Amino acid sequence: MKKYSNVMNTNVTWIPQIPAHWKLQKINALFTERKKKVSDKDYKPLSVTKKGILPQLAHAAKSNDSDNRKLVKAGDFVINSRSDRKGSCGVSKLDGSVSLINIVLTPRNELNSEYIHYLLRNYRFSEEYYRNGRGIVADLWTTRYSEMRTILIPVPPRAEQDQIVRFLDWKVSEINKLIGIRRKEIQELEELKAEIINSAILQGIDSNVVMKKTDVYYLPKIPATWKVIKIKRICKVGASISNQLKKHTDQDKVVFLPMENISENGKIDCSIKQPIAKVRTGFSSFAKNDVIVAKITPCFENGKGACLDELESDIGYGTTELFNLRAGNDVLPKYLYYITMTKIFRSLGEGQMTGSAGQKRVPADFIRNFVIGLPSIAIQYKIIDYICLKTSQINRLICTKHKQLEFLKELCSTIISDVVTGKIDVRNIPVPAYEHVDDLTADDGEDNDEETGIPGEED
Repeated sequence: MKKYSNVMNTNVTWIPQIPAHWKLQKINALFTERKKKVSDKDYKPLSVTKKGILPQLAHAAKSNDSDNRKLVKAGDFVINSRSDRKGSCGVSKLDGSVSLINIVLTPRNELNSEYIHYLLRNYRFSEEYYRNGRGIVADLWTTRYSEMRTILIPVPPRAEQDQIVRFLDWKVSEINKLIGIRRKEIQELEELKAEIINSAILQGIDSNVVMKKTDVYYLPKIPATWKVIKIKRICKVGASISNQLKKHTDQDKVVFLPMENISENGKIDCSIKQPIAKVRTGFSSFAKNDVIVAKITPCFENGKGACLDELESDIGYGTTELFNLRAGNDVLPKYLYYITMTKIFRSLGEGQMTGSAGQKRVPADFIRNFVIGLPSIAIQYKIIDYICLKTSQINRLICTKHKQLEFLKELCSTIISDVVTGKIDVRNIPVPAYEHVDDLTADDGEDNDEETGIPGEED
C-alpha cells in the first residue's frame, strides 16, 4: 500500500512519525471527561469488553453499588483503567452506565467518533495508555484520567478521518468474514470430536456387538457385556491426598493449577509451582492420575477438565472450583476422564447446577450418581486408543485453523494500527460496496469488568 510522501518526526515514542499535515494533540484538548454518577436503574448497565461497549454480559460480576456508576452517552469513548483488562475499550453506540473503574470521554466536534474507536483501540495506543499508569505490582496498573489526559494522539483533517473510517470498515469486514468462516470450521471440528467421544463411551466402537436395553433414558442401549453403574461405584469423588502428603515437607514445591491453566481439551499447564505450605489450605488438592472436573459455570459446560497423568508432581493444588475423581480398580483414569467429557454428562450436569447467576456450580452428588455403561478394562483400553487416534487427527486440523485465525487477527490489528498512525495513505483508495461484518477479532466471554472504583480517584 502507498505511504505518505511527506512525514515529520514527532519525538513521541508510540508514534515516532506522522504525515506532515496531521496534528499531534493532547487527549484533554480533544475530549472532555464525563464523570456524572448515575444508577443502573435509570441507565442500563454496559460491559466494557475487548469487543467494545456492549449491553452488560450475563456472566459479568455485578457490583453491589448499582447507584454509583458512570454515565455513558452514545458516541463516548470508554476504557477500562486497569492493565489486566488491556484492550477493553471502545466508542459506545448506546446510552447507559459503566462501573467506576472505567474512564468515559466525550469527543469534541472535530473528531469522527469511529476514527477514535479505531485509533484508541489499536495496540500501540493501548501500550502507551497503560505505560502511563501506576500500581503496586508490575503487571497490575491503573491509569487515571489525570495521567491519560496529556497523552499525544495523531489527528488527521476531518475529511481524512472519514475516509480512514470508510477504508477500515471495509477491510476489517473482509477480514472478519474470513475469521467467521475459520471459527465455524473450528466449531464443526470440535463438535465432530465431541461426537466421537460421546458415541465411543456410550455405545462402544464395535458395530457388530450384541446390544441390550437399559432403564436409563439417556442410555437406551449398551453392549450386552457392559454393566450399568453409578460413577461413585468406580471412583472416589473428592479423594484425599493425606497419604501422599506424608512423603513431603511444607517446603516442597508442587504443581498449582489456576483455572486458566486447565484447557477444554484435557491439557494442563504445569508451569506454576508452589511450596505446599502456601497452598495446602484454601485450595483444592489432587494426585497424579486423578481426573479433575471444573464445577463452576461456564467452565463446566465448556469442558474444562483433565486426566492428570501428565502432572509434573505426585500431588498438586489448584482453584477451589474443581472436583477430583480418583479411579478405582474397575476403570482406567483416562476412561473416567472421557466419561466426564461426554455431551450427556455435561448437559445433565448443567441442568443440575445450583447458585446465583454467574456463580452456578455442579453439585458433587450429580457426579456421584451419574449412571454410565462400563465395559471391561480390556475394552476400555481399546476405546481409549480409538478416541486418541481419531481426536488427534481432528486436533491437528483444529491447530491449523487456529493458526490461520491468529494470522487474520494479527493482520487486522496491523492494518488498523498502520492506517490510524499514518503509515499507510488511504486517501485515494476507492471503497467498493461490501457486506458489513461485526468485530470478530476478540474472544468471547473474557471480560468481567465490574469493580467498585479506581483507588484514590477523586469524585
